[in-house]
Amino acid sequence: MAHEPRLTAALRELLASQRIAALGTLDETGAPFVSMVPFAVLPLAGELVIHVSGLAAHTRNLQRQPRASLMVCQAEVAGEPVHALPRVTLDVNALPCEPGSAAHGAAREAYLARFPEAEPMTALGDFRFLRLMPGGARQVAGFGAARSIDADELRQALGPAP
Repeated sequence: MAHEPRLTAALRELLASQRIAALGTLDETGAPFVSMVPFAVLPLAGELVIHVSGLAAHTRNLQRQPRASLMVCQAEVAGEPVHALPRVTLDVNALPCEPGSAAHGAAREAYLARFPEAEPMTALGDFRFLRLMPGGARQVAGFGAARSIDADELRQALGPAP
């Protein structure tokens, strides 16, 4: 079994244990807009996937400007300090998955494995899957444990465990 660095293992665990993220996009005026999105990991592609409605502001924003930011943070525990919560902010490019394509099938499978209750939404005409291709990230694993991650290392961390 291959050795995985501690921070990479912590990143993998964070992305596996948290199911929602804050998605930062830019609106038509260039103003920042942040929304909550459920996400799944596409390990074979080293990408993330979201399922979005064409009616949502973040979807329209991503159609205009596919570059975005996605933050995943460990959930707060009542009474515990929050400043050292593990988190990662990913720079991503959103690409649509064309219905009927291999990418669409893989996105649907990964998303429904994580969110089986969303299956009826996949049949609605205004919803679509978007692949989030990572360009890099900033990981904070706790006090004194922060690093920048390039796209190649991030894809490895999103990929299958060693």
